[in-house]
Amino acid sequence: MLFNRPRAIDYMRRCDLDVLVATSPVNVTYFSDYFCWLDPLTKSYMMTPGASTDRALQSYAVFPLEGEPALVVMPMFAVNAADLWVKDLYPFGSSGLDDAAAVNSQLGSVKAIHDLLQSRAHNSNPVGALLTVLKSRGLTEGRIGLETEGLGAAAREAILRALPRAEIRNCSNLIRLVRMVKSREEIERLTRAAEINEIAAMESLHLARSGLPMGELVHHFRMRAAEMDAEFDHFAFGIRGLGIAMEPHYVLSHDEALYVDFGCVFQHYFSDGGTTLTLGDLPKELDRRLTILRNCVDAGVEALRPGLRSSVVREEMWKVLGEHGITASFPHGHGLGLEVRDYPILVANNGLQIQDDCVDESSDLLLEPNMVINLESALFMPGAGSLHIEKSFVIAGDGRRELVPQDRNGPVIPHASCG
Repeated sequence: MLFNRPRAIDYMRRCDLDVLVATSPVNVTYFSDYFCWLDPLTKSYMMTPGASTDRALQSYAVFPLEGEPALVVMPMFAVNAADLWVKDLYPFGSSGLDDAAAVNSQLGSVKAIHDLLQSRAHNSNPVGALLTVLKSRGLTEGRIGLETEGLGAAAREAILRALPRAEIRNCSNLIRLVRMVKSREEIERLTRAAEINEIAAMESLHLARSGLPMGELVHHFRMRAAEMDAEFDHFAFGIRGLGIAMEPHYVLSHDEALYVDFGCVFQHYFSDGGTTLTLGDLPKELDRRLTILRNCVDAGVEALRPGLRSSVVREEMWKVLGEHGITASFPHGHGLGLEVRDYPILVANNGLQIQDDCVDESSDLLLEPNMVINLESALFMPGAGSLHIEKSFVIAGDGRRELVPQDRNGPVIPHASCG
């Protein structure tokens, strides 16, 4: 189970909700472990020419305060749910299966899915299946937290029309607040993602040499991440201190000092790391500034404690830069999870609220145990180069711990460039 069930229940009770309904692919995965690669990619016009850009493939995860959770899925993809902790599946539409030529004896461990597709009456569309779930649990007149951000306009209107006696509230931000504190399984996946990311990135960076296109480093990163069962997310770098690029044909020079930021995804969970690459000793001024960045991140680490506001961390990081007259930088932090940036976002207090029909909290969120947070700080100096430090932490006890070892005590200098 990925999702933080006790935290979800606590929010539901505080917000007086009978059920949560997740509608976006990322949150369906969060609540059920179900994943189909096509769900976030397929738009309506791709299946029906002339239709909208709404998602064509809908799935819903239903988590009631009382009773069993359920999953609404297309029959053709229901086999992805064969080993989920959520067992109550509601398919919709035609199964698309040629049962006239079926060989039931060969179904093996997925026979239960076939039996379900044969035995359960299918609704014609996902909204109908969702309504069947809610009716079966006596929730059609209940207090329903509905993630409206994952719905197209037509689906949203259909649900509202079909449930005139229900109290339907948008819970999109409530779900984000649930997700920001990680379960044990999530921390394990984030840890492995970070381990793979660090190994693949450091091996790749040590291949760097003058005259080599950055694409060769990126290719190695992709291959090593894949060998360790992770998917590529990003491998970005600075070009002559002018900003961030992912240009594979950029050729390294002997006097490079580059911001590098890299990430991969392991079992749907993101990693995100960063360091500085140089092909030789850093010039004295850049080395001084890299030390300042390291002190900046260290100050943020010291402020990572449960009960403090997110902005305090950013304030401590900014103080270090300010003491050295550095203003052109954006030291901050962010959560990691099923998306490359989860709440909390550790920036200056902007006075905004995180709100929907269920929650209304300051965007300057309190730090809590089991948040997984990145801290990062970078500098871009046109013509001189770019510098970067980014590390991952878990809020724990009365402080924090490193998610995995990430050596940022100095720049990465490739072996071929040493000596």
